Amino acid sequence: MGAPYDYTTINLSTSAKTPNSVHCKNSYIVSYFTRYLFNKLISVFEFKNLPKTWDKDYFIYNLYKAGFVTVFNTDRFGVIPQACSLSGINVFYRPTYCIVSNPLIRNVNQVVIGKDCELIRITPDYRGIMDIVSLYADMMGLAMESVAVSLVNSKVAYVFKADNKASAETLKKMYDTISSGEPAVFIDKELSNDGSTRQMDMFNTSVKNNYITDNLLNDLRTIENMFCTEIGIPNANYNKKERLITDEVNANRVETYSNTAVWIDCLQKSIEKVNAMFNLNIAVDYKFKMERGEENGVGINSDNV
Repeated sequence: MGAPYDYTTINLSTSAKTPNSVHCKNSYIVSYFTRYLFNKLISVFEFKNLPKTWDKDYFIYNLYKAGFVTVFNTDRFGVIPQACSLSGINVFYRPTYCIVSNPLIRNVNQVVIGKDCELIRITPDYRGIMDIVSLYADMMGLAMESVAVSLVNSKVAYVFKADNKASAETLKKMYDTISSGEPAVFIDKELSNDGSTRQMDMFNTSVKNNYITDNLLNDLRTIENMFCTEIGIPNANYNKKERLITDEVNANRVETYSNTAVWIDCLQKSIEKVNAMFNLNIAVDYKFKMERGEENGVGINSDNV
């Protein structure tokens, strides 16, 4: 069976070894959260002084998803970034060639890294960071599905059981009268449950005891905060009831910047090589710089926040 493969073919080939009771990847809600989280991801860094001839969206999307783009000089478009694959190894097992496949770029297929081109990459292992987005998009998709189920289950109606059709019609009239706002409703005592013969019974599920939507929404927010922590967006301890102290906020800040410190170091070093080879002035930095004593816009003036 030849490529390209759609999700039905992939599911068919993997269902024997991959549990298929939960379908996250192919749901629209996961697609929504993937786009939502990816937009958050690309907001962390700001690229400055990109050449006007560069398509910024093309550059950003390939960089974050693939993990790298190659930059080289073409006879038709000048110095541009391009998606590529890597080939060859040097003594440190680093790639030595970039393979470019673009029908509009002639006479260029394989370029030598450090001689004909340079790489701008975001991670030391030449991989993208979409795995982080996919992980949390799956979890947020499942959480939101659970919210929807919880809301549907909250719509439980009262069920009245009557001995006969006449009693059922009386109960309908009684409920209509109550719903219309009448201050008092009068019924035959024979319909009461207090007598020896029960003419009426009511089934009433306790919706309040089964209502978990608020907890699920808190979980959804917690998952998003975990994602923000991984990609370098400062966030407060949302579930902590007490007031945060300065040390706790600072600890969150260190954890928040642990991943992005690696990413921005890798970006800056690779951009330096590109600038040196092609006489450019590209720079990258955090888009939202946070001063000490600020967390989510809240100033820290004492030991308590």
